[in-house]
Amino acid sequence: MLRKFLARRALKAFAARYDYDVSYMEHMLRVSPAAFSKFAGLARLARHREAAPKEAVYAAKLVGALAEDCGPCVQLAVRMAQEAGVAEAQIEAVLTRERDSMTPDTRLAFRFAEAIVGRRREATAAREEVRRRWGEAGLVDLVLALQVGRIFPLVKAGLGFAETCQRVSLGDRRIIEVGRAAA
Repeated sequence: MLRKFLARRALKAFAARYDYDVSYMEHMLRVSPAAFSKFAGLARLARHREAAPKEAVYAAKLVGALAEDCGPCVQLAVRMAQEAGVAEAQIEAVLTRERDSMTPDTRLAFRFAEAIVGRRREATAAREEVRRRWGEAGLVDLVLALQVGRIFPLVKAGLGFAETCQRVSLGDRRIIEVGRAAA
């Protein structure tokens, strides 16, 4: 009972901090506290960064959220990137896929993440470049940022809580629209 109380409190604080709808996690907590407890552990894994620069890690996170077509999750990743101190110009470049506006680190992470998501042949070359630049630990950073970040929107959608489009903003500027309208 105390665990559920603390989890609800933590969810409420997270929702307020990031202006994010946590109703899918509240639902999971209500119907399967054991599953929620395990799922919540992914948040810690999603924050992992050891060797790759933060701009690269957040580029991969954004690509993952964009791939899952979840506007609120993309907006959450934007807010977290801003909080981590990633330059807004780099966040916007990833959102708009403007490679020429990306720094070399952001561009490499973006290229790698897009290749993995799209199962493109370029993934091999991008992976090797990531290894050369940031080592095996940097590769792990990007893979976890990309793939663990995709789990949240997929669970949200699977539970039926991802049915709206959302304009993604950077500060007070609307950048892109992401998400599927309810059918």
